[in-house]
Amino acid sequence: MDAKLSPEQGLNISGIALASLLAVGLGTTAFFLDSMANRFPWQAMSLTLPLLLSALASGIMGYLVIPLLQALKTGQIIREDGPQAHLKKAGTPTMGGIFFVPVAVLLACVLSNFARDVLAVSLLTISYGLIGWLDDWQILRRKSNKGISPKMKLALQVSFAGVFCLWLMFNQPSNITNIALPWVSFTLPLGFLFWPLAGFVLVAESNATNLTDGIDGLAAGTVAIALLALAAVIAPTAPGLMIFCAALSGGCLGFLAHNRNPARVFMGDTGSLALGGALAAVALLTNTLVALFILSGIFFVETLSVMAQVSYYKATKGPDGKGKRLFKMAPLHHHLELTGWSELQVVGVFYIIAAILAAVCLAIAPF
Repeated sequence: MDAKLSPEQGLNISGIALASLLAVGLGTTAFFLDSMANRFPWQAMSLTLPLLLSALASGIMGYLVIPLLQALKTGQIIREDGPQAHLKKAGTPTMGGIFFVPVAVLLACVLSNFARDVLAVSLLTISYGLIGWLDDWQILRRKSNKGISPKMKLALQVSFAGVFCLWLMFNQPSNITNIALPWVSFTLPLGFLFWPLAGFVLVAESNATNLTDGIDGLAAGTVAIALLALAAVIAPTAPGLMIFCAALSGGCLGFLAHNRNPARVFMGDTGSLALGGALAAVALLTNTLVALFILSGIFFVETLSVMAQVSYYKATKGPDGKGKRLFKMAPLHHHLELTGWSELQVVGVFYIIAAILAAVCLAIAPF
């Protein structure tokens, strides 16, 4: 695709149409996968019912909570050095994760009869959401785009990751430290090395999802696709966590009803950190780290673009203290915007890539 396209060229679709296509696509996919697996889509132990119930509940909750966020003056602080088109978004309520994440988590717990693994993943998800809420609150309180310090945020993420890993250590089989490689039917025994890897995955995935949240509907849609695909992969071995992933995917869709372009609310770190933590926690519990790596392709590239930007700037820093930029702006989605892509073009293309990654993941899954 030509990077010089103007917003009026190329993808000619509205935000509501794009969100509707995604919702119909995921709903149809869930119904098809349930049918293929001989699951009744109207029962709790399915992909379809948790997805649809959570989407409906989260969507309705948005109409109740967003006016409260507006009344509390939780307007987003926009970076002045970012894309100029984003300046008009200043004042849009943020912290939207406080309504769709708890709704989806609670629904997942109820539909899974409060299964132990679902409760553990739910607690990790809410814990990471609390870190994000604290960061969002500090941003609003200080009226700047800087929340809690990076060191404090990392310390909290590592702490909650450590607690979750301790729970895994004492409540899961010892073979959890063996990483399954699905395409060769082989497991990689990591032993003690699994635990630092597990902590890294939890922190890295939450931060990668957070970096992807920068355009209306981008994080909500791509995470919804990843969660539903992960739900399908783990369905044969972890039906409770399948329900959790499907419900959280539906929660993203319900949130997308308000977050699609032009957004009425942003999820903030409250939502993005929680979603990333949820993906990582489920993958660790179900030995699907390879699937997670594939499904997180977009989040991974977004993170790499930030790392490359910072590294290149430091490496080319001259006597004046200024360096060169590898991208017009990082993460990658902002670079694409500044080269002429519209927000809807970026979101649409990223949705397609996420769907392709999901299809690849399902193709290699050992059903």
